[in-house]
Amino acid sequence: MANANRPTRNLIEGKPALLVIDIQASTFIDDSAVRSIDNMPGYRDRMALARTAIDAARNSEIPIIFVQEVHRPDLVDFGRELDGDEDIHCLEDKPGTQIAKEQMGFQIGDYTVPKRRYSAFFGTDLQILLRGLKIDTLLMCGGLTDVCVHYTFVDGHQSDYFCRVIEDCVGGSSLKAHEAALTAMEYLQTGARRSLEEVLEVMADYTNGIIF
Repeated sequence: MANANRPTRNLIEGKPALLVIDIQASTFIDDSAVRSIDNMPGYRDRMALARTAIDAARNSEIPIIFVQEVHRPDLVDFGRELDGDEDIHCLEDKPGTQIAKEQMGFQIGDYTVPKRRYSAFFGTDLQILLRGLKIDTLLMCGGLTDVCVHYTFVDGHQSDYFCRVIEDCVGGSSLKAHEAALTAMEYLQTGARRSLEEVLEVMADYTNGIIF
């Protein structure tokens, strides 16, 4: 490790929020053999497991922010996004684009942040919301590990948030890409990769800004 003087950080520093990134209805209703975006094996199960983190956050009065990728039907806001492996996806007039509210236990009072690009920070009001909530630590779940989670993590890191990714509750476009992205995030912040078990343990000791 090059930085021998790196500080030891708690899983939660200050006030946390849970970012639920792009867990949308298509994850649970689309059984197509060929999808517009590739998913690693077990992807759906990983997204379903995120409900455990959501319920725990709610019990501990940690704000829950649902991030939703959504594009206009005329494709005007895709930009360069279709130049790679991804096909057209997340059109606003398609049922699969909606947040998976039933599966994720969405409730009135949860926050939503729609986005047109990969990062939840890019061109959205997420920064304003986080400042208003006085958030210090971002706990992340959802997909894709190597795309929207990774890019959101990077922008959170560059905005000086403590960023933690719940590695059991994220899924990538492939297992190789998933693991590489987790490694890259850990490189930016030591202790970024966290198991669901340890996140639940810390959440249980946290209530409305106080860690007991």
